[in-house]
Amino acid sequence: MTKPSLSQLISDPSCMDDYDPNSMPVDKARLFIKQFLEPVAETETLTLHASLGRVLAQDILSPANVPNYDNSAMDGYAFNAQSLNGQQLKVIGTAFAGKAFNGTVAADECVRIMTGAAMPEGTDTVAIQEKVLRDGDTITLSEIPKPQANVRYAGEDLKHGQCVLSAGHLLRPADLGLLASLGIPAIKAYRKLKVAFFSTGDELVAIGKPLATGQVYDSNRYTLFGMLSRLGVEMIDLGAIADDPQLLEHTLLNAAAQADVVITSGGVSVGEADYMKELLSKHGQVMFWKIAMKPGRPLAYGKIGKAHYFGLPGNPVAVMVTFYQFVREALLSMMGKAATPALPMFKVECTTPIKKLAGRTEFQRGILFTDDCGTWKVKPTGAQGSAILSSMSLANCFIVLDESVGNLDAGALVQVQLLDGII
Repeated sequence: MTKPSLSQLISDPSCMDDYDPNSMPVDKARLFIKQFLEPVAETETLTLHASLGRVLAQDILSPANVPNYDNSAMDGYAFNAQSLNGQQLKVIGTAFAGKAFNGTVAADECVRIMTGAAMPEGTDTVAIQEKVLRDGDTITLSEIPKPQANVRYAGEDLKHGQCVLSAGHLLRPADLGLLASLGIPAIKAYRKLKVAFFSTGDELVAIGKPLATGQVYDSNRYTLFGMLSRLGVEMIDLGAIADDPQLLEHTLLNAAAQADVVITSGGVSVGEADYMKELLSKHGQVMFWKIAMKPGRPLAYGKIGKAHYFGLPGNPVAVMVTFYQFVREALLSMMGKAATPALPMFKVECTTPIKKLAGRTEFQRGILFTDDCGTWKVKPTGAQGSAILSSMSLANCFIVLDESVGNLDAGALVQVQLLDGII
């Protein structure tokens, strides 16, 4: 069975399995978004210094065995375990990393060897220096190692031609070192995803200007800027746009013309008679959902021209929660990253009671900490209103309470999502 198009879903939402226009479950909304995502196709060649955080567009194959020669894993003495006649050996030289021993080691002979040095011809085992007694040019093995002990063999880490990193891998610091160790100076990566974003509302004022009664500073663009910066996308900040139909239309079409993704905050609440909603319906294929979650109930997703569109709520905390639960995963997928699951969760004890209504998923801001015994526990940051942005600054995790959970007593196990490293 072929999947329905966006236009089919918009004109006939009943064709979506388990669709409830009054309450879309969080996991179901993620799945619907996922099925319409495609990674960017264009690629570019980058030096290693410019490739951190980029997504590989090709498999990286090892050009050689790693290591490319047998070498010692420890400082000690190299000898042939098969020809060992006793516990004493004669030292005939030294092998350094980068300066091999020139010669062949015979029975009852050994070579002083340093970590990383090539194994001399005729040796197969290294006795670590802590297990050896030396007297002049003679050593006594206080403990005879097993044959081939403390040796790293050619190709033990990577075989020649082995796939080292697959296309779709997001490059991390360790990957840069790995590629450098293989002598690979440049890689092919997907181009940067272009993301345009703007805020909507007459009440928004730029920072640095005085506030009149009923006005607020436009904080959402700054949190969006920070979250998008962490993903390494190319950002197009279009500012805060007043509720003027012509200005909103111009900004929306301009954003869609130059970006792969357009993100707005405010103006998409289900049931509102809003200029933004009218424009989205006029120029795009956009679905307006009520998500069974708190904070972040209103969410819009669809396409404006060729650009994907995410309409986030206007409340500051709701913007961040919906970004992390829906937009982040979608952007990573569009960047070309393979296997982009939702942020991992694990269970810990909550030290305070929590009030919650069953039937929706809540993302409460939490502080993960260790008690006097070193056990990890969590507690809410305090008031959980969707306009209390300070709760996100205090938090280092989300306390994730799914739709089946109601009120909880202190001591209950709860699921948490770490925020450290993503916000």
